[in-house]
Amino acid sequence: MPLQSAANLSVESNAKLRIVMPVLNEGAGLSARLAALQSLRAQGAELVLVDGGSTDESWARARPWVDHLIASASGRARQMNAGAFAPGMRPAQSLLFLHADTALPRDALQLIESALKVQHWGRFDVRLDAAQVAFRMIETMMSLRSRLSGIATGDQAIFVRTDTFAAVGGFPDQTLMEDIVLSSRLLQFSRPACLSQRVTTSARKWQKNGIWRTILLMWRLRLAYFFGEKPSNLAQAYGYKATMPPAKAAVAVLAKAPVAGLAKTRLIPALGAAGAARAQRCFCLQTIHTAMQSQLGTLTLWCAPNLLHRHFRAVNKVFGIACQEQPQGDIGERMCHAAAMHFAQTDAPPLLIIGTDCAVLAPGHLQEAARILASNDVCLIPAEDGGYVLIGLRKMIPKSFRKWHGARAKCSRKHWHAAPWLTLAWCNCLHCGTLTIPQTGSDGKPCAVSLTKSIAYEHNTFHAPTRTSAVQPGSLFRATALAQWAGAYRHRHRCSE
Repeated sequence: MPLQSAANLSVESNAKLRIVMPVLNEGAGLSARLAALQSLRAQGAELVLVDGGSTDESWARARPWVDHLIASASGRARQMNAGAFAPGMRPAQSLLFLHADTALPRDALQLIESALKVQHWGRFDVRLDAAQVAFRMIETMMSLRSRLSGIATGDQAIFVRTDTFAAVGGFPDQTLMEDIVLSSRLLQFSRPACLSQRVTTSARKWQKNGIWRTILLMWRLRLAYFFGEKPSNLAQAYGYKATMPPAKAAVAVLAKAPVAGLAKTRLIPALGAAGAARAQRCFCLQTIHTAMQSQLGTLTLWCAPNLLHRHFRAVNKVFGIACQEQPQGDIGERMCHAAAMHFAQTDAPPLLIIGTDCAVLAPGHLQEAARILASNDVCLIPAEDGGYVLIGLRKMIPKSFRKWHGARAKCSRKHWHAAPWLTLAWCNCLHCGTLTIPQTGSDGKPCAVSLTKSIAYEHNTFHAPTRTSAVQPGSLFRATALAQWAGAYRHRHRCSE
């Protein structure tokens, strides 16, 4: 787990191999891909997953399976450079850049070690995961072309000595053809080690767009690139969506101290008081990690019941996060206080208020919310219990918090939509389903705990005074149950209560 692995850096030896996997909304099959790499981790490889702003379940699915989980600006080249050059990781002798839809042979670590004793870099032959005879021809031609030209593509799982990769400056900062440019740079050091063993990669782009149409498109793009066409234009022709510019926002995390008997009381029957407190500590650390990786702006941890708990002191010391004490009162009053303190500043950016209860909340959600607030006043992610996973504000709206009362505040879209004193453009983010996490109960027997909510986006624009809405089609994602999340906090975040 990323927050714990940093503590072990000083006692761990250098990694033999760092596997860097860039992902963007790969949640559907990501768990199986990462599970297949655990044998390489057991042999000394380090697995780094770099998320480019996913708004599906990719971030949550990856957490139990990787050594480091980081976020970066979207774009495969940027993500792979971020994973290769990220600070705070133990040094690695070599790097392997692996696409999320590509599977390695079982002896990949030994093959790479042997190859890099002779050459500075290399790649595998490729196999496409489709049965048609035409795909056998395509994969054969891909491998042959690479052997003759010395140019490798990302589908072939490029591996390279770490010092050589640093010497060529990594991948170029472009949205397409980055693997071709890297190969050209690496040829200055040596020809590639062309391994005959195969990686298996997805044939989905051929199956979706048609075999011959895809082949012709790829050759047309390569030819256009050779004659000087901009990679950004080629990426749009290839089907990549334009990268949205980053937005800035401050993040306020409302957290409760992990005190046994007081934290996560609904989980005590299943996990025991100490186990529930450990779960609270784990979720708080994960939320902090998510907020930090979003790289939006200032992060503040609002602590309850006070700042004295050692967990909050440790967070402040280790991560340098500003901690503030939550005031007394209901949840509405506490959120209103956090918002008021923020917007009292001159030229305050938008504010995102989040809790620590949603394990599937990802940096991509926070980044998307910040972008929404560039043109809307409010952005919401409701939870199943009537509360909210996230509340985003572009300006201070004191009356918006008045209808939150009691320990379990319940609020709905009508609270915002029907209020005559609100003139807001806002984005509503709807929930879908629950996240069920297998755990071991206080009696030692297996149990399943519905711990938090999964969420989905649906962008809307509402103008409350007229009580009319103009619904615009938005992106929809579904965060499914994550069985692999399992007892990760118990094994990876064990701590004293």
